[in-house]
Amino acid sequence: MRQFQKNKGISRPLTLSIDIGGTGFKASVLDAKGKMVVKGVRVDTPYPCSPQVMVDTLAQLVKPLPSFDRVSVGFPGVVREGKVITAPHFGNKVWRGHPLAAALQKKWGKPVRLLNDADMQGFAVMKGKGLELVVTLGYGVGTAVFRNSELMPRLELAQHPVFGAKTYNDYIGDRVLKQIGKAKWNQRVKQTFEWLNTLLNYDKVYIGGGNAWLINFKLDKNARIVSNTAGVLGGIALWKAKHFKC
Repeated sequence: MRQFQKNKGISRPLTLSIDIGGTGFKASVLDAKGKMVVKGVRVDTPYPCSPQVMVDTLAQLVKPLPSFDRVSVGFPGVVREGKVITAPHFGNKVWRGHPLAAALQKKWGKPVRLLNDADMQGFAVMKGKGLELVVTLGYGVGTAVFRNSELMPRLELAQHPVFGAKTYNDYIGDRVLKQIGKAKWNQRVKQTFEWLNTLLNYDKVYIGGGNAWLINFKLDKNARIVSNTAGVLGGIALWKAKHFKC
């Protein structure tokens, strides 16, 4: 792995932060303050994506990056104590119970912390006041809820029926966008946020993911679109928390 050149402005420990998505894997290295010390790297998500395929792909992805001391991983599904509970994009059966954190720790010989990808993105954008909602619009739909900066863990709203028997993924996911077009998709997204606001009465909502930039309706004053790099930048929070829980 390429060594990072010494720089007085770079403070250790250095965190390899990985954002696993349904369309791409992204990674960069963050300094102790949470700033990227090098430009991020990306690779398309391989399908089918078994645990071994994912580990091998991530190993190749991070080769160009500088050395690191620890690892944060955002995974698109429910995770608990370093293990995957659900993996709707990759196949629940093959992934259920897989110790992904331990597998990556063995691969790199560095401590690894694993969190839901929307939760990790939320740590990068939330302000820590009131009830804050994060929604990611990408290959699927991710959600995270924070109350006065405290994460409400393992809350997968996107897997809940939102319209008839359709989940959020079925209603406004990327596959649906390609089927129904941007105009109708925007109508559904607008309606979805109205439902979420009624359900949660949130103070702020942050909208991320690659498809967030396709929104063409006027957002409420308490809503804003956030950079897609937040999924990587949020990785520093996994090591700042006094008592990390997922």
